[in-house]
Amino acid sequence: MTRGLRGATTVLQNEENQMVENTRILIEEMVEKNNVHPTDISHVFISVTKDLNAGFPAKSLRKIPGWTFVPVMCMQEIDVPNSLPKCIRVMMVVNTSEDQNKIQHVFHHEAVRLRPDLVKEENK
Repeated sequence: MTRGLRGATTVLQNEENQMVENTRILIEEMVEKNNVHPTDISHVFISVTKDLNAGFPAKSLRKIPGWTFVPVMCMQEIDVPNSLPKCIRVMMVVNTSEDQNKIQHVFHHEAVRLRPDLVKEENK
């Protein structure tokens, strides 16, 4: 079975190192909480809001050992008026035997506002 793992984070400014580092921290927590290994991952989509264009947050995956062959793609999020600014969203598709309600989605910084219903107490 494949399942989607959601994650999101924000940055304070449009700066490549901050985008890459916050994304790396987010992804590492997503895989840790869900006991995911690189070979379990089908692909990863990363979207950024219109105000983030200083770099590719997907570079963060290349800093994680064992992730060389994980397919990843960056794209721009839909520019909805009054949406959360400076936000990086991750959709990771993984092979897992976990039930959908057991998947732990991870939200950092201001992104906890996106899906408060999915944020576990320890992520707040």
